[in-house]
Amino acid sequence: MTGLDYEPAVDRTRPSETVAGLLSSLAIFTSVIGVIWHPLRLIPVAVIVSLVAAAMGGRHNRLAFAATMICAACFFLGMAIAVMLSKPLW
Repeated sequence: MTGLDYEPAVDRTRPSETVAGLLSSLAIFTSVIGVIWHPLRLIPVAVIVSLVAAAMGGRHNRLAFAATMICAACFFLGMAIAVMLSKPLW
């Protein structure tokens, strides 16, 4: 082997890892908006999106875990705010 035959290992991400990261960030954004505006419309959808992102796995598994926990916290916070302020849940 000569020095010209060497090809360094390239760390390529799969497209599913990129989609999982985008879905996680979308779930976080949606759940934070859901705290302010109709928690029962937005936050359950955000939880499902974050669980799909967690199932996709890959490089963004910490982000998917954080998205799931943020969605859960936003659900409880949004429901508490809606009940205390007599805002509509739907």
